[in-house]
Amino acid sequence: MSPRRVQLLAADTPHGIALLAAAADAGLLGGGRERVLLTASRAPAPETVPAPEETPGPAALLNRFDRVVSWSRLIRPLHPAAWAPRPDDAPLWERQLRSLWGLEDAEVELVVERVGTGPARALARIFPDAPLTVYATGLSAYGPTPGKLDPLVGTRVRRLLHPPLLPAARPLLLSEFGVPAEAVPAGALREAAAAAARALPSPDAPEGAAVLLGADPQAPGALPAAEEEQLYVRMLRGVREAGHRAVVLAPHPAAPAPRTAALEEEAAALGVELHVPEEAQPVEALYERLHPALVVGCASGALLTAGAVHGLPAARCGTGSVLERMVPYENEDRVPAVAVDALLPELGTPGDGPFAPEEAAALLRAVAFCMWPRVLPELRGETERFLADHPDGRVRRYFARRRLVSLGLPGGLPAPLTPVVRSPVVRHTAHRARALGDLRARR
Repeated sequence: MSPRRVQLLAADTPHGIALLAAAADAGLLGGGRERVLLTASRAPAPETVPAPEETPGPAALLNRFDRVVSWSRLIRPLHPAAWAPRPDDAPLWERQLRSLWGLEDAEVELVVERVGTGPARALARIFPDAPLTVYATGLSAYGPTPGKLDPLVGTRVRRLLHPPLLPAARPLLLSEFGVPAEAVPAGALREAAAAAARALPSPDAPEGAAVLLGADPQAPGALPAAEEEQLYVRMLRGVREAGHRAVVLAPHPAAPAPRTAALEEEAAALGVELHVPEEAQPVEALYERLHPALVVGCASGALLTAGAVHGLPAARCGTGSVLERMVPYENEDRVPAVAVDALLPELGTPGDGPFAPEEAAALLRAVAFCMWPRVLPELRGETERFLADHPDGRVRRYFARRRLVSLGLPGGLPAPLTPVVRSPVVRHTAHRARALGDLRARR
């Protein structure tokens, strides 16, 4: 008799539920096993916002799972984004959850996002023998693993599932563990978005209206509300100059009610018909419902989703200024922002055209190495060649000069000094001197 097999799938956003539903429809989650969807919320106060599974769009996709369990309610008042059991307590939690969820002696598989944080970290610790499938809902698949992941966790990862946003680029997430990446078909993603769209209230906007994308307020480096409102105004002006007269504002589902006073005033002055849905909706569902003539945003991965998955034109606005002040350099939003900046045209600005897909892929790999050189040391050689072959400012603006200097890469120092900086002895001495200086400063 074959053992009972159970998949525990963790999702803390509507995008996560949609991608898991599409993966199930495409047969990427396997068969012959029970699927239990564990939902959580990233919001600072989860009890004050609807859970992801309670919003109308994702609710239409829950029939892909056998059961839905709220992880947020289970561990309340602890926050799902920050809590994980102490190692000594993990066996107690495993026995408790197996009893509570009726798992008994079933073989458990985990399907999680951001394996080093949030519910994924807790579940990986509670079920130490469970193999892992990791998924990415956007461009994070093409960036490096944030920091050094515990090898005892990284070696348990069997697959990386991701949307096919950059066909010319190979995903780097978890590549240091040799994890194979598998794209969820665009057709399955569109079908899931269409199913969610049918369950959502009408945005009361005409088909073909332009869509302005909001940013995730919980993302590192997110704009303050006042600055985001001014960015919306810039987008609106650019959209009007491009000839569009109907616009839909699409705030991020995790965002509070947007500030729209300045936007509404500007829309009236420009003669633009502005629509703001009463409730935030997954933007992929808006794509399928409205078939917008243009999608505009700052650094959202949904801009590339518009083109790669839904076949819609997209443009960026304000991405360069966001990149200039994005700190630290290891910011996990850097690779998505660079991808948007390199591959999409600037709204209303002639300037340089987008990078070719292959050149953009090489750019992203070089940025990823500079972010986490200890995670991806094998990329040093190709990063050196890429920077040496692209001395122009169009490429170099994506790399902090101090970072290039510290790594001994082309563009950091004048050419005669580069061999000196590349010397391992010199770099080791410099790192030690910097560490000693930091120690004295703390004293």
